[in-house]
Parts: sequence; C-alpha cells; structure tokens
Amino acid sequence: MPPADAAAQASARTIAGPAAARKGRRSVLRPPRAHRYNTIVDRPLHPDAALFAGERPVPVLSPCDHYAGSERTMKKALQLQAERGASFDVTLDLEDGAPAGRERDHAELVVALLRDPQTRAGAVGVRVHDGASPHWQGDVDAVVGGAGARVAHITLPKALSARQVAQMIAGIRLACARAGLQREIPVHVLVETHGALQDAFGIAALPWVRTLEFGLMDFVSAHQGAISAEAMRSPAQFEHALVRRARTTLAAAALGHGLVPVHNVSVDLAHPEAAGADARRARHEFGYLRMWSIHPTQIDGILAAFEPAAHETRLACEVLLAGRAAHWAPVRHADTLHDRASYRYHWHVLRRARRAGQPLPEEAVAHFFREGG
Repeated sequence: MPPADAAAQASARTIAGPAAARKGRRSVLRPPRAHRYNTIVDRPLHPDAALFAGERPVPVLSPCDHYAGSERTMKKALQLQAERGASFDVTLDLEDGAPAGRERDHAELVVALLRDPQTRAGAVGVRVHDGASPHWQGDVDAVVGGAGARVAHITLPKALSARQVAQMIAGIRLACARAGLQREIPVHVLVETHGALQDAFGIAALPWVRTLEFGLMDFVSAHQGAISAEAMRSPAQFEHALVRRARTTLAAAALGHGLVPVHNVSVDLAHPEAAGADARRARHEFGYLRMWSIHPTQIDGILAAFEPAAHETRLACEVLLAGRAAHWAPVRHADTLHDRASYRYHWHVLRRARRAGQPLPEEAVAHFFREGG
C-alpha cells in the first residue's frame, strides 16, 4: 500500500473509530443523541425563540397614541387613561403644547405629571422640540433627569436626516448617563420632511428607535403648494401619488427593521368615526400598526380598527397550538399548510389580540403568555 493511502486510512480510523474504518464508510461526526433531538425531548420553544432567529420581532404597542399639549387636555387624557386601564398610550407634547417663552415651565409641568403616582408608568411618553430648536436638549434633560424611569418614549419631531436623529439620540443617551439611568428609552421619530423620508431606512436602523411616525400635514406643507391641502385629509391623503409613496416608504423602512409604523392624525373632528375609517385604510392598505388621536372621541374607533377580528384570533390560536405540538415543523390545519412563515404571522395576530384584551383559550394563555410558557 502506498504511504499516502496508509496515512489516510490511519487518519480515518482515528476520527471515525474502528467500526467506521472496518466498513470503509466516510465518517460523519454527530453530536450525542440527547443534543441532536433536544427539540423533541424538551418542551417546544416559545414562538419568540423559535420563529425569529436573526430577526427583530415588531413590538406590539397600543394601536392608539393620544396626543395632548395644554395642561387641561393633558390632565384629561391621563385621567381617561387611568379609568380605561391603559388601553391607549398618551404623549404629552412639549413642542406644540408649550406657550412661547414658557418652555421650561411647561417641561416642569410635564415632569410633574409623569411623576404623579396616578400616571401609568410605561404608558405615557413625551414629544420634545425639534432638533433645530434651542429648547430640545433642555426638554430632554428635564424629562430624563426628572422622570426618566417612568417615561414610555421620547418623540423627535421634524427630523431632517438620519445624521440629525443620531445626534439627538446621542443627546438622550448622554442625559440618561448623567441621570444614572440604566434603561433604554424608546425613541419615536416623526418623518415629515423630504430629508427624513429620503433617510427613512437609515433612521430605522439607529439604536433606541422603536417607531417611525408619518407627519402628514408638515409633509404636505413641505411641498410648497405642489400638493393641494386636500391631501391633508381623506380620501386624498390615501390617493395622492406622492403621499402614497411616502406612506409606503415609511412603512417598509419601519417593518424591515422591526419597528412600528405609525399613522398620522385625522383632522376631521366633526365626525369621530372618520378616525376609525382612516385607521382601517392605514392598517389594511399600508401596513400601519398604530395611529395618533387628538381628541378623546377618536380613541375607540382607532382601537377597533387595529384589533384583530374574532375569527382571526381563533385561527391564530389553532394554528399556533398545532405548530407548537409539532415543535414548529410544518402542519396541515383545515386543509392548509402552515410553516414558520405563517406561524410568525399568526403569532403577531395573537399578540395584538392579547394587547387588545380579547379573551383567549386557556391553553394558548398557558403556553404563550405565562412566564416559562
């Protein structure tokens, strides 16, 4: 036997062991049986662990973010939220809500409201002044230093570019460090300028960003008359080509980076049902998952528009329970094939239903929403 062949066979015996060498088969190194089949002998993984490897799941937030700026409307919004169990979020507005020349006083009022024990921590955010304003860093310092542990998010309006947003996030992080705050405050970014729309994907990729929000009225205004004022409301806001392009770009950037796309306000205050109708179109035609309200009468319509229908929730439970029983391998349910792609879809439906307070089967609650399930 040539020396090279002898060396090769000796190497094979060393790696594969005597049995493999005797049978002349190529060795396949395998882990111990318990490791090869750990998904079988152990209980099935939770959907968050099993279905989103390498991806960032889109967070499930309340579908409605209610804006209030004056002292009266802010207190009214917080009282309504407390009565309804935080079914909607509230954003206290330091930008448009602050009287000129009294910006610091208004920031101190907002901090006091955030610190009030009756205010729901984690369900109330703040919109600060835009990055070109001399007041924005003072807003951030006041909110983070005074109520950083309780504020749900900080909204950055009138973003001009990804670079500017990155600088503002750096300012927020510095304020957190100075306050000794050991948490990441979610940042919501308003896309309402040409530059922000052009940089939408870059903004979505920045750390701490959780939502991209469409500022329709400022976006239309930025076109200096090229888009008529009719596009600031329905139905033109969903039909004008430039506005549709902006909506789809923002939604694609947000969802592609695991963020929540947020729809603009409905300015039709005379017809409260108009907000719900706008929310349904935003949800079903453009993929938006959340919307602003600016009047308490708009809240219920928005919540209903984004809530999964009962039959959607029921199907999601059935498919996910079947998938879990199969350890997330493909299954046939009601003569339809389901695999990880459809499991991810139905998992988001179920999370939205849970957030909306819909009743769920005990088995689904036990497996998917209890600690260790």
